[in-house]
Amino acid sequence: MADRTRGEDAIIADYFAPVAGEGGFGLRDDAAAFSPAEGCDVVVTADALVSGVHFFPDDPPAAIARKALAVNLSDLAAKGANPRGFVISLALEDDWREEWLAEFAGGLGYAARIYGCPLMGGDTVRAAGPFWVSITAFGEVPKGRMVHRFSALAGDIVCVSGTIGDAALGLKLRGGATAPWTMKVGLEQRVVLTDRFVHPQPRLALAPILRERVRAAMDVSDGLAGDLAKMCRLSGVGADVDLSLVPVSVAADAARRLHPPLFDVMMTGGDDYEILCATPPENLDALLADCETIGLRMTPIGHFRQGECTAIFRDDDVEKRYEKASFSHF
Repeated sequence: MADRTRGEDAIIADYFAPVAGEGGFGLRDDAAAFSPAEGCDVVVTADALVSGVHFFPDDPPAAIARKALAVNLSDLAAKGANPRGFVISLALEDDWREEWLAEFAGGLGYAARIYGCPLMGGDTVRAAGPFWVSITAFGEVPKGRMVHRFSALAGDIVCVSGTIGDAALGLKLRGGATAPWTMKVGLEQRVVLTDRFVHPQPRLALAPILRERVRAAMDVSDGLAGDLAKMCRLSGVGADVDLSLVPVSVAADAARRLHPPLFDVMMTGGDDYEILCATPPENLDALLADCETIGLRMTPIGHFRQGECTAIFRDDDVEKRYEKASFSHF
């Protein structure tokens, strides 16, 4: 159990100061400082995760910490930005335990090291409800080169990295779903799908490629169908997607063969944290080659068009529009 006589300063000194990097001053001050590289703009993003909404209360604390940082870095990657540092705010429940916080801080430190994004500061409070954590991450891009999500043009190619739908299926498996298909999923497939939900991978290696090869980009956090619809609406264009081209993993494909309606879950479920982008046709070959060089699959799945600002998905010439296209908090 936690020592209730210890204050916030002791918690910070014991668990988070060891994670702090340059600019954080060992968390001995109440602010951090850093200077972007010459000729660069600062890119800022923030995401909050709430227990019972974005992760399960009994998820490993190290995994929760890693996810909290990863989902923010996914946003930076989509903007073509390289990470520079982050600040964290967390609200601990009344019954928080020292062992839990130590594991959380350990996972946070691990993620900060592997992603090259040091902790610079933050705040710790007591929650009136469930535990939550919020991270603000800072990155940098060459001046004027941030990749926006509102700049797709008619004629651009719709592309997506990695595979789609793994995390949505992993969420169902992690949540203890008892549908017949869940009983038939193999152990190896179950591990792959669940890990994609618990441990998202920000596509940071794509950042410099996106700056050079694409016109618009965003990360797929709320579902491919819904996030593409957002890009269309914000860019003032529509999109046509061939569902047979959407990349899916071997594990996800095996699951949807057991229960075909899962394909709609895969298209609308969140937590993929892949990169959705719009690239001019003349850049497509170079984009695919660059992605192959870094060992990350990038797949063209459709094109943007003039007209109605919606995303239309087609499967064997059958038109599909997803009414519930993405996860929503409200």
